[in-house]
Amino acid sequence: MSAYPVPELQIPEPVPDNVAILVASGDLRLSANQQCWPAQKDMEERIAAAFAGEGITVQRGHAYDPAEGHGFISSQRMGMDIFKNIHPDAKLIVAEAVWQYSHHVLAGLRDHRGPILTIANWSGQWPGLVGQLNLNGSLTKMGVNYSALWSVDFTDDYFLNGIREWLKTGTITHDASHVHDVNLSNLPAPEAELGRALAQQLKAEKAIIGVFDEGCMGMYNAIIDDELLNPTGIYKERLSQSALVAAMRLVSDDEARKVRGWLDDRGMRFNFGTDEATDLTEAQVHEQCKMYIAAVRIADDFGCSAIGIQYQQGLKDMVPASDLVEGLLNNPDRPPVYHAKTGEELYAGQALPHFNEVDEGAAVDELVTNRIWTAMGLEPSTTLHDLRWGEHYTGGGVDDFVWVFLISGAAPASHFIGGYAGATSERQPPMYFRLGGGTLNGVSKPGEIIWSRVYVMDNRLHADLGRATVVELPREETERRWQLTSPQWPIMHAVLHGVNRDQMMARHKANHLNVAYAPSADMADKALAAKAAMLGEMGIQVYYCGG
Repeated sequence: MSAYPVPELQIPEPVPDNVAILVASGDLRLSANQQCWPAQKDMEERIAAAFAGEGITVQRGHAYDPAEGHGFISSQRMGMDIFKNIHPDAKLIVAEAVWQYSHHVLAGLRDHRGPILTIANWSGQWPGLVGQLNLNGSLTKMGVNYSALWSVDFTDDYFLNGIREWLKTGTITHDASHVHDVNLSNLPAPEAELGRALAQQLKAEKAIIGVFDEGCMGMYNAIIDDELLNPTGIYKERLSQSALVAAMRLVSDDEARKVRGWLDDRGMRFNFGTDEATDLTEAQVHEQCKMYIAAVRIADDFGCSAIGIQYQQGLKDMVPASDLVEGLLNNPDRPPVYHAKTGEELYAGQALPHFNEVDEGAAVDELVTNRIWTAMGLEPSTTLHDLRWGEHYTGGGVDDFVWVFLISGAAPASHFIGGYAGATSERQPPMYFRLGGGTLNGVSKPGEIIWSRVYVMDNRLHADLGRATVVELPREETERRWQLTSPQWPIMHAVLHGVNRDQMMARHKANHLNVAYAPSADMADKALAAKAAMLGEMGIQVYYCGG
């Protein structure tokens, strides 16, 4: 017998075979959890009904909190405490109708032994699809086995057959026939030579990505460990958002007004109001102009080739949102910024790629894209987008599934119909951003794009590449899709080549994907080949996703 008090671990009760436990990861922000709860509740009721039809009772692993006004797991500690009471062999459902912070549940999921099923509602509203994809990417990075499903109303055959397979085998097999290993030796010689040479240059000379506070909104999948990143030639400069705020204070009002004047001269419109709590105001945009200048100066100080601002927790309580800043940075055609002492223009004529929400997979992608596109004489503006949602559309020469790619404002105006003159700035929703701040909003122009994602799997960097066409939809359809998602944010209507909805959802390992335009289909194919060659030479496993 020990002479010391030894803690007794409380072992949860085993869960009957006809019961599945459901958990729901939520936001860290109370306002978001409260506003989004009705959609989550509705989805959970539909999921329970579907499982009941298969003889399975769905039990929540945590109760609705009447004091909080929602039933989400709202912190990492809360998630740990909840999973202490869930038997590790239970059938486990993680149901998401909302954006969620994956780290709220990762500790419990890492140790769970039973089958795990992530489920999202096919809706662009809050959005559960984006939350599910982030969670799936995080589980992939951790090496945890899971299955995934999605549905509009949870009565379709795809969903019902999926849950039957999961209940019978503990896993779901999706069609991955669109995924092909890229044989680097078969790439066209000119593009392969360019890609290899640029990768060798990067490894020899190295590059720095500036990370303004790592790990935004629980996005574990968006953090690449140095041991995986550094062999590619890319290193991190770990910066602080507090330093960004401090640098903003050193930017003069006159400098900020010149940035704003440059945008006004280009025809960009700001939808201003007078209420700081709900409207976009002149004062908010003035602060964003200061942030833009401060960010470029800090990037120059540290020799960064790209930067990422976390911008959510912490920064949102001090200054307006950074989205307008991010969209400007991603465009070589942007307001000039000068060194505070020497007067030299910084990054003159260049984009300073910004990886939204400090997504380091996007950082690698944007740096590679910037170098390939620049070397090929192509316009190098690039951005990431959320895979927000989509529907089939027929009309105006389009008869296909059209994705809504949407991001909070980091898309460059060069991607929009009309450029800056076609762009507006809208206030970020008060639910997320108490101090406001404007987006860089617009409709992406029709054309050929390359989409891509760099992610961690099996303790190695991988990259999925594919082709897509951006289509122009009637204004009323664009407005409808905006209203079903976030009308303040820039939108892209994309048709993927050779990848259907369910293949994309099953394969994609992140909430984000990167996009870049090419002037023709032929040049897009060549740019994709050069990008594949560069990524492969950097030691990244490359796949082509398409028919």
